[in-house]
Amino acid sequence: MQQDKQPDHPVVFRDRAVGYAFLTRSTATSDQTIEWDDGGTYPVVDVEISSESHPFYTGKARTVDTEGRISRFEKRYGGGGPAPGGDDAA
Repeated sequence: MQQDKQPDHPVVFRDRAVGYAFLTRSTATSDQTIEWDDGGTYPVVDVEISSESHPFYTGKARTVDTEGRISRFEKRYGGGGPAPGGDDAA
């Protein structure tokens, strides 16, 4: 593997929705900077969503009522019979 093809440097990613920020290495760049806890100044990239605000990770994900949708579909269009071309087809 060739070295130094994609230079990475320390970057702070900030999720403004929840006030969460983390320092990592990335190829992302930004004109804005932020002073980090270690006293260093790093470029900061604002993101719309992170693991701190994503519904899947926070446990606030909506549950989809697939069973209710299926039963409504079967009630409306008739159902419960074998699928066309299934094992019961002659």
